[in-house]
Amino acid sequence: MGICKFILAYICAEWEFGGLPAWLLKNPNIKVRTTDPDYLQPVERWMTKLYSVISPLLYKNGGPIITVQIENEYGSYPACDYTYLETLRDIARKNLGTDVVLFSTDGDGDGYLKCGTIEGVYATVDFGITYNPQKNFDIQRHKEPKGPLVNSEYYTGWLDHWGQNHSTVPTAAVAKSLDLMLALGANVNMYMFEGGTNFGFWNGANYPYHPVPTSYDYDAPLTEAGDITDKYMQLRNTVAKYNPGARMKIPPSTPKVAYGKVQMIFVESIISYVDGTSKPIKSKYPLNMEDIDHYYGFILYEHQLKSAVSHGKVDLSGARDRAYVMTKSGNIVSSVGVTERDSNNVTLTFSGKADDSLFILVENQARINYGGQMNNNLKGLISNVTLNGMNLTDWLIYPVNIDSDIMNRQLMMSSSKPTSALDSRLPSVFTGKFEITDEPNDTYLDMSLWTKGQMFVNGVNIGRYWPSLGPQVRLFVPKYVLKEGSNIIALIELERHPCDSMEHCYITFCDKPLINSTVSPGDISLQVHGDIDKTVYRGNLTYFETGTKTQNTGNSKLSLFQMVYNIVMKIVESKWGVLLL
Repeated sequence: MGICKFILAYICAEWEFGGLPAWLLKNPNIKVRTTDPDYLQPVERWMTKLYSVISPLLYKNGGPIITVQIENEYGSYPACDYTYLETLRDIARKNLGTDVVLFSTDGDGDGYLKCGTIEGVYATVDFGITYNPQKNFDIQRHKEPKGPLVNSEYYTGWLDHWGQNHSTVPTAAVAKSLDLMLALGANVNMYMFEGGTNFGFWNGANYPYHPVPTSYDYDAPLTEAGDITDKYMQLRNTVAKYNPGARMKIPPSTPKVAYGKVQMIFVESIISYVDGTSKPIKSKYPLNMEDIDHYYGFILYEHQLKSAVSHGKVDLSGARDRAYVMTKSGNIVSSVGVTERDSNNVTLTFSGKADDSLFILVENQARINYGGQMNNNLKGLISNVTLNGMNLTDWLIYPVNIDSDIMNRQLMMSSSKPTSALDSRLPSVFTGKFEITDEPNDTYLDMSLWTKGQMFVNGVNIGRYWPSLGPQVRLFVPKYVLKEGSNIIALIELERHPCDSMEHCYITFCDKPLINSTVSPGDISLQVHGDIDKTVYRGNLTYFETGTKTQNTGNSKLSLFQMVYNIVMKIVESKWGVLLL
């Protein structure tokens, strides 16, 4: 089997900064994906090293790699720097030889191919469902009159953003479109063939600013857990019409286990956590994350008020991306509110005495991974904070070291006598423990009772949760993260925890994913008194079933629109839907 290898510095893939390292941004004037020396020199170092590793795997050397991609959809990037593309081509030739087939991929439009293609690099196109693929491939033929027809990214599904419904693409339409392409003798690379997971802080974001969830299921033929779907089976049947070898034996999907509820206990506020794990940096003005070599997750800013403030208006227009604002007076910490970038919600009002502290916890929700805004990707506070129009000066800045410290810190703190959770709106750390008596299996963490935050299992950063916004409610936890015996959970809840009562203070391991929902605060009372696995989700509608009785958190019935929508989607996914489309 041959492999078309995507060997790039920039990959997009809805990955943090498109796969580029954030330390590039220490130069705030850098122009990525151009001949800017501050970008191109590290790219050449990286590609030279990478090519030395894959060279033995080339087809000409007895390996499986038959072609190598040099950039990704460059025709969609506004720089249109041909010298940059030529340099990438020449680096590949220098390290791999002149007899290796290099290729590019761009959208199926002449405008994309104009800036995305150069001499000596075979041009391919990417597109999704079509019932006239010859028209799409005609665009490729404008650049490549001869050679194979290649759809280098055939979209079997689509990406998600927080706050939007989970994207799906009808199975029958995907299979029919694939059939038509294969009938032309085209070569097709499915994107995605298997869904994935943006563990840790590695999800990307698009502009206008919309971060991508932890799940990258993509409605792909194989789920993010690698499970077989009906879409996989139908595409397998389609491919088998042209290659009988596609009917190979199918391995079973991995077993999933619902380990049930895990009681969580409050450990400490984020301010206490940072005070115990970070040394502050003093600065007259706010420094961004890149300034202090702290690139992912969170950063905390502290300013001591020089005089009393009454209903002062603090402006956080420069917070990238989400700011959680608190005050501390003596030993009392209070929540002021939350601001969000690129919105009307960038100012808050608070009061305080002289010498009180103003704390601003800023969350880097992800760097933009696609388009011209990639060069505007600084995180933390990227401009001054004003109070009643005046710049605030003299700051203590704390890098929030989560991945390296959270497990040791929470074990140390939770070993002491548990304390009651503070104000439910304060960003805080919680921990829990559960036992597995035999070999672990894949599972899903249901975060329905919580609001927004970061989850860790046995020290592994599983990713972000945000069930109140959706569409993802449950986080995939692969069995390799778990172990037989005692397993430790730690989480940082940023906005509102459910632990005013210990009865509500838990998370639940389930055996099924849930990636198309939202959970409103009113759902909490339903969850804690019932079986969480009987909660039914359809799009952004949430309702609870108990036997034949339905208890509601919203509408008591599906709306006419929703009923019609469900019927239409069933038709679309049938063979008749293909004819209609």
